[in-house]
Amino acid sequence: QVQLVESGGGLVQAGGSLSLSCAASGRSFSGYAAGWFRQAPGKERAFVGAISVSGRDTYYADSVKGRFAISRDNAKNTVYLQMNSLKPEDTAVYYCAAADRTNTILTSGGDYWGQGTQVTVSS
Repeated sequence: QVQLVESGGGLVQAGGSLSLSCAASGRSFSGYAAGWFRQAPGKERAFVGAISVSGRDTYYADSVKGRFAISRDNAKNTVYLQMNSLKPEDTAVYYCAAADRTNTILTSGGDYWGQGTQVTVSS
């Protein structure tokens, strides 16, 4: 079992930046692929991006490509989501997920989930 805790959410103006962190405990994060998802009010949870176990491969939803970047520091058991050029439509609760394989993140989400962190972008 791995427990995930997100942090770094908050209120930011459009065009601004935020950096989210996802810290893992219980088991080493280095053996898991990780991903970020988000859920806006009244909408389904949506894929934002993913990173492979090694960190060499990253994947992004078209809506965030070029603005968001995922990275990981396995020594710190942490995955990050750097969000730049934020838009009001990026407002959502952001969730971190982990799975044994990247393909699981990309196709069905994670085996483990954090509790989420709110990101609000004002216009």
